[in-house]
Amino acid sequence: MMTITLRIALILVSAATFYLMMRKIRQSRLQIESSIFWIVLAGVLLIYSLFPPVADFCARLLGIYATTNFLFLFAIFVLIVKVFYMTIHISQLETKIKELVQQMALEEKRHEEDQ
Repeated sequence: MMTITLRIALILVSAATFYLMMRKIRQSRLQIESSIFWIVLAGVLLIYSLFPPVADFCARLLGIYATTNFLFLFAIFVLIVKVFYMTIHISQLETKIKELVQQMALEEKRHEEDQ
């Protein structure tokens, strides 16, 4: 069972997350593709807070004793998945940066040889 305090906290966190994502998108500081994850997460938390039986059902389905434990487990799992995908993205960017630096060094060497 979810307490009213937890429900209010989830609603406030969901609203704040949604507001911040929209604000960052409007300021062009965040791409829409990057913010979709956080908007969906805020929406799921909002659903869990507005309809506690959904969270209770999910907890029982997974064999978790308390709904709050399910919510913490859910948050940890989602954040681990997010970190995994961010690690992949960072690795790809590092590879691209390395290739660009190598190309720039070759172009600079060619430019020096032409002079």
